[in-house]
Amino acid sequence: MIPPAFDYARPDSVDEAVGLLAGAGEEAKVLAGGQSLLPLLRLRLAFPELVVDVGRIPELRGVREDGDTLVIGAMTTHHDVIHDPLVRRHAALLASATATVADPAVRHRGTLGGSLAHADPAADLPGVVLALDGELVAQGPGGRRTIPARDFFVDYLQTALAPDELLVEVRLPKADDWGFHYEKFHRVAQAYAIVGVAALVRRDDGHIAEARVGLTNMGSTPLRASAAEAALVGAGDAESVARATEAAAEGARPAQDMSASVEYREHLARVLTRRAVLAAAGMG
Repeated sequence: MIPPAFDYARPDSVDEAVGLLAGAGEEAKVLAGGQSLLPLLRLRLAFPELVVDVGRIPELRGVREDGDTLVIGAMTTHHDVIHDPLVRRHAALLASATATVADPAVRHRGTLGGSLAHADPAADLPGVVLALDGELVAQGPGGRRTIPARDFFVDYLQTALAPDELLVEVRLPKADDWGFHYEKFHRVAQAYAIVGVAALVRRDDGHIAEARVGLTNMGSTPLRASAAEAALVGAGDAESVARATEAAAEGARPAQDMSASVEYREHLARVLTRRAVLAAAGMG
């Protein structure tokens, strides 16, 4: 199908991109890697009057350290996230989960910021950034603001970004001392997860001192399995982990669709959380 007509702009700087977005308002769409927007355009599910291509803005790419924080440019590709030594050292969960996204062609074109801004609850990376306690930095006409990941995802395909704001970077606290694992279940290779679980575990004296669990495709936004996180504190063996992770689906509102029923998704959340936590804690 041929997309509807639209104007196209390719700014050279963030300021220029923000100016274009401010001028067009809700009639503009940002083109990052194009892995989400282009299919929507082809299917005529999106009707922008202006497409702002930010792919040639160098300041939006790359990874750097800022004290105890890892800063990743929004236009950094999945491929670069996977192979960047700073990400692998300080946010290895992100590198591991990103390696499971789609296929090599998508990973070479798709971007971290594009995935987060699209806010598909079935996508792998929003739940991972949520588990990492990440922050997202947006720039608009009034300057920059930092949005905690827990506040960034508002509803299905909706974020806290204003129409005249551009996601410019992702900030992640370094997680060097945490065990990690990403577990997901999908029907065929390269498909979206029916359910995914991102687990981070910090152990002390053989027991779990703190756990973070991000859930993929268990609601209209990515979620933290708060009840399971609390129950996991103090767990020291596989049996206690299994008991704690029975709470993984509490508070979630998974959808029922052609891939799975609500009950099946809740079952998967419990099973995959147990597997992910055991692996992250080195008990698997």
